[in-house]
Amino acid sequence: MTTTEYQVTGMTCGHCEMSVREEVEQISGVESIQVSAKTGQLVVTGADDLDDAKVLAAVGEAGYSAVRV
Repeated sequence: MTTTEYQVTGMTCGHCEMSVREEVEQISGVESIQVSAKTGQLVVTGADDLDDAKVLAAVGEAGYSAVRV
């Protein structure tokens, strides 16, 4: 298992958090997700070979942008 942190821009509320969570949890290999609109933090725990590009694309699908911290 690997835990990776991302900084997400544009989230302002619980609905934003839910949107990001719903997109990221669809990625194969994701085990858990912590997301906070208050801090803009997204923490993803999953398989060692979890692809950053897939996580970033999922955040984009939710309508936000992110960078790996």
